[in-house]
Amino acid sequence: MGASGAAWAAVTVDCVQPERVSAFWSRLLDAPARTIGLPGWFRIGPTAPGGPAITFQPVPEEKVGKSRIHLDLWVDELDAAVALVRELGGSFTNEIHSYDEGTVYVMSDVEGNEFCLVGPPQLRSMRSSTVRARRVPHTLAR
Repeated sequence: MGASGAAWAAVTVDCVQPERVSAFWSRLLDAPARTIGLPGWFRIGPTAPGGPAITFQPVPEEKVGKSRIHLDLWVDELDAAVALVRELGGSFTNEIHSYDEGTVYVMSDVEGNEFCLVGPPQLRSMRSSTVRARRVPHTLAR
């Protein structure tokens, strides 16, 4: 626990269809989704000892606008990760950022919740015919 007595337990995602959204994330992260005893709620993880879980809670309204908080996922091969996201029903937003820390592709899950795939710093495979992307000006501020 931190000095305040607080510890990061989970990130919670509001979903119209939490079972569908948790299944997407379960396959993407290769971690099982499970019910947690509340009607319609699902959870994945933690995937690392002491790490946070991802909780999916049902809400009646669909997502509107850009997410203010999102997950960043480290990947070794951006093209393969993009292909998997698409195979699972997610999408590539065509937004790319290049930082010293890595190349970031902004993606969306099956309900439009944004997240980032963070690959190696160099743009190794941007010319792939399966990934049509535009470069976004480098900025650390979002």
